[in-house]
This record gives sequence, structure tokens and C-alpha cells, in this order.
Amino acid sequence: MEIKLDYQRRKTSQVQVGNIFLGSDYPIRVQTMANTNTNDIDASVDQARRCIEAGAELLRFTTQGIREVESLREIHAQVLTAVPLVADVHFNSEVADAAAEIVEAVRINPGNYSKDHDKLEERFMHLLNICREHKTAIRIGVNHGSLAPRMMEKYGDTPEGMVASVMEFLRIAVDHEFTDIVISVKASNTRVMVETVRLLVKTMNKEHMAFPLHLGVTEAGEGEDGRIKSAVGIGALLADGIGDTIRVSLSEAPENEIPVAQELVDYFADDESVRYDGSVRAEVLDNIGGNAEIRYSSFESEWDTFALQAAAECGRLLWDYKATELTLVNPHFSETRLNFLSKDILQAARVRIYKTEYISCPGCGRTMFNLEDTIKKVKAATAHLTGLKIAVMGCIVNGPGEMADADYGYVGAGRDRISLYRGKECVLKNIPQEQAVSQLLALIESDQKH
Repeated sequence: MEIKLDYQRRKTSQVQVGNIFLGSDYPIRVQTMANTNTNDIDASVDQARRCIEAGAELLRFTTQGIREVESLREIHAQVLTAVPLVADVHFNSEVADAAAEIVEAVRINPGNYSKDHDKLEERFMHLLNICREHKTAIRIGVNHGSLAPRMMEKYGDTPEGMVASVMEFLRIAVDHEFTDIVISVKASNTRVMVETVRLLVKTMNKEHMAFPLHLGVTEAGEGEDGRIKSAVGIGALLADGIGDTIRVSLSEAPENEIPVAQELVDYFADDESVRYDGSVRAEVLDNIGGNAEIRYSSFESEWDTFALQAAAECGRLLWDYKATELTLVNPHFSETRLNFLSKDILQAARVRIYKTEYISCPGCGRTMFNLEDTIKKVKAATAHLTGLKIAVMGCIVNGPGEMADADYGYVGAGRDRISLYRGKECVLKNIPQEQAVSQLLALIESDQKH
């Protein structure tokens, strides 16, 4: 049967973030996050301008402490008229409070915000009051693997736990009539990401909430693999009509994320002529044994565009129709190239694993080493290890928690110092960066012998 997805945006409430609005009555906004040291004001402003020129509508900066808040004040003064800024805060609620007086939005992670439920409402209400006074929006951002201990004890590292963590904060906000909130629930595993967002929407619907959603596959990686993985996860939800702002998290310069995100937004635009012009067709075919095959045809002649669209279109079909095979048809490209792309999409959707999978963060002001060069070295040393999931993470914030289902992890521990993980267990701590890749390979090879 031929599949034609009837795209219709999920109805949401309206949230003002500086000079733009988020929600179903407005375009899906494209955003990114700076990877400069926030305290390097000149470099941060220069990167902000490059991102703005590329089309970013929101820009986030890591904000570890009060010093970064003050730096953000100066950055904000220089780019204020261009785009709203978002302070990315972990661990310290006082930093969130201070940042909320300066920028248009603050991102908090419930997993870091309060380990004590009895104190949570008091601390969160203090932030809500500051945001109300300064007309500052809040993004509640939960990432797979970074839940509070009490949530982990009750739910484990599951979509149910991620949703429960969000809802705890939303109920407090609604009870106190604060609604300038955007939500994100992310994972590097596209299946977990999609399942969690869908569960969150159902849960909010039951409680008559309609907050806008920020979509993203966290730690997607770089190059074509990172783009395909992002398109599979984000595309599946955009096809559901879910999503009001998106970020494609690539381990590259942040301005590179913008055109990819914009292409996904355009592909799922609420305009019949954009998506279904006769050149795109997806069919689900019954196979022996009750499985299914997707056949996807397109006359798109640009490879990058074709690859992104195929990944975005097929993600939802692979899961919802339980397909196990994917055939890509396009006379502009060789059968060999199309076969490799179909395998990459199947792997991004976690349907089949054909090669080593890499989970890598996009980097930010907390990263203590050259992330792009390091990823290349790790890939060169481990590409033969088919079936393993290897994470390269810039710092402890995006480290052992958010590489939740990686087999091995290479995590920044300080300036040019690395810690190596087996799953969530740190097995080598604070080793020199120049030794880290060889030590990682030795660790893996030792495990495989046993």
C-alpha cells in the first residue's frame, strides 16, 4: 500500500521568547548552541553572528556559573537585536536565577535541579517568579540517562521516567499559572527519543496541557551519520505533527546545523506542494513472515537532500509499520550507494546494526579538547568493531549520564585529560589525551578476549 502522511501540526499554547513566538500558530523555529567558551566574549559573539547569518532563530550558550552569567550579559548586549539567547544551566539553581534576569530563556535539567522532592517546588517557584518578572521563558530539558536518582529508583532509565520528570515540573508551573515553558525530551537512541516524546504528548493531553516542544536527537554525531540519525528521529515526530522548534545536534561548527534543520522543517511544512509534488512515494510491502519492506522513490538529484529526506520519511514507517527492510529507488544514484544509505537509515532507526555506532556530543563551552579531531581519531581506531556503540563526550555534563546506552565512552575530564568508561563505569580516570585513543582500543580488545 502507498503511504501518504497527512501532516497536521499539533495544537499548542503560545510562548514568547524575546522577539519571537513558539507554538502551532507560528513557524517551526530553528536553533543551535554555541560551542565557544562563554567567557571568551569576542569568540562567542563572532560565532553567534555566523549562526545568525546561517538562519538561527534561537541561540543557546552554556552557563556553568555566575562568571558565565556576566559574560552572557555582554554577549547579549551585542547580539540582542538579532536573536533571543538561551542560558543552558546545569547543577546550580542560583545560576539559573541570575541568568533569567539577563536572557530571553533559561534551560534547566530537572535531573540536576533537585534531588529532594520536598524542596523542589520552593526552588522552582523562585525561578518562576524571576521569569515572570523579567518575561523570561523556561525550557525544561530532560535527556536520557540524566534523571534524578529518585526518578531512576522508581522508573529506571526509561521513557516513563523521563516523562514523569517533566510532568513534575509542569504541574508546579500550571498550579502557579506560569505557562511560558517549552519542553524537550532527548536521547541519542532515536527509538527512545520518539517513544518518549509521543508518551509525553499523550500524558500532557490527559492533563489538558499543550506546551510547545523542542525536538532533537542528542549526541547524534557528525557527517552524514549525524544528519541521518537526526532526520530519522526528528522526521518521525514532525510527520506526527509534533514539534515547534528543532535543533540538529552535530559534532561540528554550530552554524552547520542550521541548514540541515531548516531543510527538515521545510520538508514537513504545512504545504502540500512542498512534500507531495509527485516525486516522493513511500510504499509498505508485506514480506514473508509478517515483516514489511519499505520502498521509497524520489527523483531528487542532490545526494545530501535525498539522503536527508529519505531518512526523515522512513523513520516513522520503519517503527510504526514494523518494517525490517528498506529499498531506496533513485535513478540519479548507483545501487551500491543507495544500498549503503538504506543500511545507514536502518541503523539510525535501531532496526539493524551494520557497523560501529558513534554517539558524540556537539560540544559547548565546557568541552576541554578538540572534539572534531578527536572523533576522527576514535573512528579511525575503532571502525572495525561492528556492533559496538562508542561515545565521545566533551565533558562530564554530557558524559556518563547522557551516553546512556553506549558500550564504551571517551569523556573529557579536564584540560586535555580523558576518562574512559565501560558502560556507565569509569575504568580509567584522568589519563592524558595523547594516550586516550590507544587506551580505549586496548580496553575494548581486552574485554573481547574475555
